[in-house]
Amino acid sequence: MSVQVFLQGQLHGIEEFLVSPPPESEAALAGTCGETLLIGRSRWISLLSEVLPRVLLKEAGLPAVLLGSSGGGQFLVVLPAEAAAPANEFLESAAAAVISMTGGLMSLTWSSTENLGDWRVVRRRLGDAVDARRHVVEGLGTGVFEPFDRRETADSGGYFCARMGAELQSAEAVGWSPDDPARVLIGEGKHTWALHEGPETIHLARHVAPGDDSAAAAAPAEFAARANGRKIWGVLRGDVDNFAFRMRRLQSIEEHVQLSLLYKQFFAGEVEVLCSLPEFWQRVSILYTGGNDFAVYGSWDALVLLAREIQRLFHRFNEENLKSIPGSEGKTISMALSLATEEDEQVARIFRDAGRKLQLAKAASRDSFHVFGHTVDWRQLAQAAELQDNLGRLVREFGGSPQLLGDLIRFYKRGASAGGPSDGRVARPWRYHRRLSLVAEAARDREYEKLRSKLVVDLIGKTAAQARLRPGGRVALEWARLMSEA
Repeated sequence: MSVQVFLQGQLHGIEEFLVSPPPESEAALAGTCGETLLIGRSRWISLLSEVLPRVLLKEAGLPAVLLGSSGGGQFLVVLPAEAAAPANEFLESAAAAVISMTGGLMSLTWSSTENLGDWRVVRRRLGDAVDARRHVVEGLGTGVFEPFDRRETADSGGYFCARMGAELQSAEAVGWSPDDPARVLIGEGKHTWALHEGPETIHLARHVAPGDDSAAAAAPAEFAARANGRKIWGVLRGDVDNFAFRMRRLQSIEEHVQLSLLYKQFFAGEVEVLCSLPEFWQRVSILYTGGNDFAVYGSWDALVLLAREIQRLFHRFNEENLKSIPGSEGKTISMALSLATEEDEQVARIFRDAGRKLQLAKAASRDSFHVFGHTVDWRQLAQAAELQDNLGRLVREFGGSPQLLGDLIRFYKRGASAGGPSDGRVARPWRYHRRLSLVAEAARDREYEKLRSKLVVDLIGKTAAQARLRPGGRVALEWARLMSEA
């Protein structure tokens, strides 16, 4: 057999394309299905990075077993040396079509190298070549000395919204045609692949909550109406911590392929199964699942619970599959929740804001959650959940006013200004005791006193000398306030 060649491809500019406005010719259509447009674009990206490497192998007459990894905007295949030149020609036509379909916002770059030397050296050569090619493509796309001008996405004729967003929802197969090498077809084409489980299939997570009339997917306004407490919706995004570093530490191509497949199956499988459970299926829709990340949107309270469930399952996934691998990279997950504050908020804008908050969470600490404007770790979130339940009882069972929660939140602001944001010390901790003592004069039973004492301890500690604002306390107060508002 001839020398083997590794070929790696990557899609760039994904985030910019996902949140970019539609062209003027599609503005009216997108105005009625903004969330479907985002879903359609996300699905196209996921499928494109699955379809292109499979087409490459089929066109060269090579077996599917040479597909290393795919999905999440990247792919890796193994080719005989004589297939490298035809592969380059195919990818050049696909890259030109990607630029055309996205108005230049996205690009496809690739590199190849012979299977010589240690895998870590081979991987570094592939990565360096992809980066170099990417910079060349970007340099050709914009003039060096010309002022920057934001590009508009190309007119797709409703492809992303109607085809990828709506029709693909119930499709059983996708296909590809050489007439348009970057367009994923539905149920037709020169080559086709099934979307259900089985060999030679592509797994695409595509759960969407049904709308009120069951004929279409639920709109953001419907998610807001289904929320408990305040009627708002949001977007939840998650990302594995230090995933790229974990992949760089792998010793062989076999480890690379196996681990890539494990992560992809976790997000595509577990997230979809979770969203199909009774407590989520009407209140959450999937935007996308990738090789190491995901995004969903829906009722705000369902998203908080979903985040906790995904983190719990990822911890179990880590214990079962990654425990024997040294190091902590790739074994934790961080998430961020962004809430829509206006009725006419676009899903794309909230999606971008959730991405910005996710970066804040990852910069602050790994294995964390940015929620209600604050970053906490998962242990603190569990404590906040228990505290939120107790705060809710204070309002529901003992006649406390919902305004009480806002008053307690203001103590956090005063504590921060008195002791400094990093200190968290409370200047006058007895105010917590006094404010909680005035909640319900008539509720002086033993259960109430026990609950009040527990709340004080959870918020500021046991004694005045040790009084500090607990990190999860502010999150719990915001959570409880949202739950108490109708």
